[in-house]
Amino acid sequence: MDNINLKMLAKELNLAVSTVSRALRDSYEISQETKDRVRALAEKLGFQPNPHASSLRQHKSKTIAVILPEIENNFFSQVMNGVESIAQEKSYHVLIYLTHEDYNKEKNFLQLLRNGRVDGLMISFSNTTANFEHLEACKNAGIPIVMFDRVSDKIDLPKIITDDAEISFEATEHLLKKGCKRIAFLSISGTLSITSGRKAGYLKALEKSKIKHTPLVAECSPYDEQNRQTIRKLLQKNPRPDAIFAAVEKLAINTYEVCNELGINIPGQLKVVGFSNSQAAALFNPSLSTVVQPAYDIGRMACSILFKIIEKKMLLPNEKKLVLRSKLEERCSTTRGHKL
Repeated sequence: MDNINLKMLAKELNLAVSTVSRALRDSYEISQETKDRVRALAEKLGFQPNPHASSLRQHKSKTIAVILPEIENNFFSQVMNGVESIAQEKSYHVLIYLTHEDYNKEKNFLQLLRNGRVDGLMISFSNTTANFEHLEACKNAGIPIVMFDRVSDKIDLPKIITDDAEISFEATEHLLKKGCKRIAFLSISGTLSITSGRKAGYLKALEKSKIKHTPLVAECSPYDEQNRQTIRKLLQKNPRPDAIFAAVEKLAINTYEVCNELGINIPGQLKVVGFSNSQAAALFNPSLSTVVQPAYDIGRMACSILFKIIEKKMLLPNEKKLVLRSKLEERCSTTRGHKL
């Protein structure tokens, strides 16, 4: 059938044109049975909705934005795969804005997006973000927003996070069970939610231990060379740490680099655990024990919740703050090895 349109579909199905239109847009107002009927006939007749025309009628851009601190980290790459999987289902485009851990860039991006270029946005804060007025301004402008991973409890917005404190407690206990007595925690910016959660889990595990363990917390920077200098000084102390728990993947990599330079054997002289979603962690020499976050699921859930807001659907109580479970993958960097 040539030049099939909404009116013809509606007539064939004995439905209102508005009902057919909403069914094709997957509106929550339309029953699943009706949606299936409409889609089946549309597919049979080869009808393709015009997203551009639909956008003009609804004043929608059919675009969402994701603001990330970096993309080289495998975690954020996997998050974006999850985001894209939902956006494609909704026939939406995704714009990615990289702050490179720069608060001013983050602020400028949000100011740009307030002009209505996108229908909604997701954000994970840079490690130099200390206040959130720029996000508050976007919220007040009526833009749907979801925070993920690096979030703030100071703003009443939906957030998707992982169990940072609980899994960090488990990772630190793992090192304690391996006989470690001087565990250092390599931290990134203290203003980030993930830092406070991971540090809290580390400290709680030390406090619970029957053996007295003095916390060793080293705050690192966004720059690899500065981090290597920090880790070098830490490992040249007397007595030096016998384990390192790295809050992010790059700090675990920096630790391996310094150990190679100083001739420190992993795991014989130093055991290492780090947050990492990279499959390459299994190829490290020795393979790195890691905390693996459900990055793909974070992306899917964050995007799904964003579309519920865009479509003006009511969020469930658990969707306003969703906590997903991470897991600890034990590998060779924390095996017993020889005695220290």
